[in-house]
Amino acid sequence: MNGNMAASSHRVMLGPLVAAIDQGTSSTRFLVFNSKTAELLSHHQVEIKQSFPKEGWVEEDPKEILQSVYECMERTCEKLTQLNIDISNIKAIGVTNQRETTLVWDKETGEPLYNAIVWLDLRTQSTVERLINKTPGRNKNHLKHKTGLPISTYFSAVKLRWLMDNVREVHEAVVSRRAMFGTVDSWLIWCLTGGKSGGVHCTDVTNASRTMLFNIHTLDWDPELCRYFGVPMEILPRVRSSSEIYGLMKICSSRKSGALSGIPISGCLGDQSAALVGQMCFQDGQAKNTYGTGCFLLRNTGAKPVMSDHGLLTTVAYKLGRDKPACYALEGSVAIAGAVVRWLQDNLGIIESSEELEELAASVGTSYGCYFVPAFSGLYAPYWEPSARGIICGLTQFTNKRHLAFAALEAVCFQTREILDAMNQDSGIPLTQLQVDGGMTSNRLLMQLQADILCIPVVKPSMPETTALGAAMAAGAAEGVSVWSLSPEDLSEVTSEKFEPQINPEESELRYARWKKAVQKSMNWETTEPVGNLNGEPSIFCSVPLGFYIIGSMMMLIGAKYITGHN
Repeated sequence: MNGNMAASSHRVMLGPLVAAIDQGTSSTRFLVFNSKTAELLSHHQVEIKQSFPKEGWVEEDPKEILQSVYECMERTCEKLTQLNIDISNIKAIGVTNQRETTLVWDKETGEPLYNAIVWLDLRTQSTVERLINKTPGRNKNHLKHKTGLPISTYFSAVKLRWLMDNVREVHEAVVSRRAMFGTVDSWLIWCLTGGKSGGVHCTDVTNASRTMLFNIHTLDWDPELCRYFGVPMEILPRVRSSSEIYGLMKICSSRKSGALSGIPISGCLGDQSAALVGQMCFQDGQAKNTYGTGCFLLRNTGAKPVMSDHGLLTTVAYKLGRDKPACYALEGSVAIAGAVVRWLQDNLGIIESSEELEELAASVGTSYGCYFVPAFSGLYAPYWEPSARGIICGLTQFTNKRHLAFAALEAVCFQTREILDAMNQDSGIPLTQLQVDGGMTSNRLLMQLQADILCIPVVKPSMPETTALGAAMAAGAAEGVSVWSLSPEDLSEVTSEKFEPQINPEESELRYARWKKAVQKSMNWETTEPVGNLNGEPSIFCSVPLGFYIIGSMMMLIGAKYITGHN
């Protein structure tokens, strides 16, 4: 990917530079910004392989994740050199990452003890059901007063519990006190600051708030929550603010990126919090929606956590300094957004690229009554229904792959509408426009559809890398670095493009009502506890209709025999 974005006229008078590692679900990037103008100077991107060992399981290789970071740093440093930009001008590095994805490694060998279990993974569904069944009134919100989260497969604690219960190496390392737990940020910071030779084991408040082990009021690990999940507190990373010096980079001097050695890692934010910062949503009530693998709408609620009555999460938005207050957000999380494009490409083979999806959908301009609910990992906000599964309905003989492509894009927009409605109900103040970012925002048809379905304007910044920008801002603003001012008067003016609604609200509401009907059809497909016989084999009677059919048939046979016997 070409990252040579600096014009020659800018080469001479560059101010201090700040870099960001953006480790997402599907790719890793390393980006370098001018701290005075927020201009993106150069970057490099590497795709990450996901593996699906069993149905519902999603894993990534921690060593591949780390290697992808090294490769991105190396290539970006080469590009900077070609641009005559002095790498030593980089004064700080920020980290932003896919949240909830869970890793355990051996602190003595530095080796991962299992693959990273990705946030989308569903293997813990039976664990979640067992935990919910233990709560008073089988209440999935039993821990919400401390965590802001429902008990769900989505969050790290249940993934960590699964690793401790099912992976011998993890269990043994925990018992022998060699295990370290972390989300992706913790793994990267530990490795990049020395690993087994003095690496810093830490996380920030935004990533910690997605584990279900963190108290969002005390801003620290909660002993009661750790006991609830049976997690020993000594394996947890130290919780820090989102903007402070955690440690210094240690990179082999033989690499081109060896010039980054000694530079402080001083910013850390979960990807959705980083996008909120990058979109400059520092005021209570400001919101952004990020379209990545999933879709995440965050609304800043200021210095007090607001609990949702409509299926949203309460999360820590950021804490930009050790002595600064934490800010909170309401979040609507959708599991499948960009992932539906990858599914259409890799699983069905009906497109070869995301650009082709836009072309296909635009060629028909309608789904022709076809609705696609991509509940591959159950439904997240506002339903939190792990038993849901993906469905495509409203098919006729006329339906073709173009209509399906359009329905896939509409699905992303409808899911955003659901979480926006929930957010408006919780806050009581409807959003008048939606700020957007993420890879899918390059799809202009999607952005127009989104404005039509929300009935409000959608505003897209011309520089789409807001997640990485947020991490860079946090790193550059850290005490001891101080090359990026976050004062409102110093923040760069962001140029943007606005998409206005172009259909009448009645048509929008009709399509949305049919979407809601399709969502109901996707519910209660999956259960983790099938009825079995004494040998553990499923019984034919575990299907209720089949059971009625067989019993009814037997009764009819007996009745027929009885009648014939009396003639």
